[in-house]
Amino acid sequence: MPTLYHAPNSRSTSILVLIEEMGIADRIDVIDVTVARQDGSGGPDPRNPHPEGKVPYLTDGEDHVRERGAIVAYLTDKFPEAGLGRPVGHPQRGAYLSWLFYYQGVMEPVLVLDWAKIDHPVLHATFCDLQAAIARLSEALDGQPYLLGDEYSAVDLLLSSPFHWLPDAMPKDLSIQAWVKRCANRPALKAVTEREGAK
Repeated sequence: MPTLYHAPNSRSTSILVLIEEMGIADRIDVIDVTVARQDGSGGPDPRNPHPEGKVPYLTDGEDHVRERGAIVAYLTDKFPEAGLGRPVGHPQRGAYLSWLFYYQGVMEPVLVLDWAKIDHPVLHATFCDLQAAIARLSEALDGQPYLLGDEYSAVDLLLSSPFHWLPDAMPKDLSIQAWVKRCANRPALKAVTEREGAK
């Protein structure tokens, strides 16, 4: 059985939401671990096999997966019947993978750099600025409710997740605000948020 190493109210919460959305909670073992927090609390947990002591971390037999985008791809490929991914051969497979990697490789770094007020021409040449990332989302949502069209998918879950955690980062773009609200109103997110809030 795959095992998810998770710290409540952290980046790995989005993977719990994915598991809930997919209806596979009975097929994934979740182990809560501690991690170092920005406020100085927490710390490394000897039960966590992640090489850097972070979460989320997924093991599946001898295999292991880290980074949220990779875990999303792994789980949606492993359980394609849940319908939240785009399996090999699907006409949107490339777009699906592109959004997962865009989040991990561009959007999250840009959001963190903007939050930390770090700016440098090299960063803009390597990634883009936050306004460009927001414009990319807005362009994708023009005329459709979700990033891949009419149906909610795991890319919506992942790419909307920072705006649930960092409401100050919410763009003024009305199409993005409406999209984030649609994603936030999903029963799976509400259920996991309630459970996490009780811990």
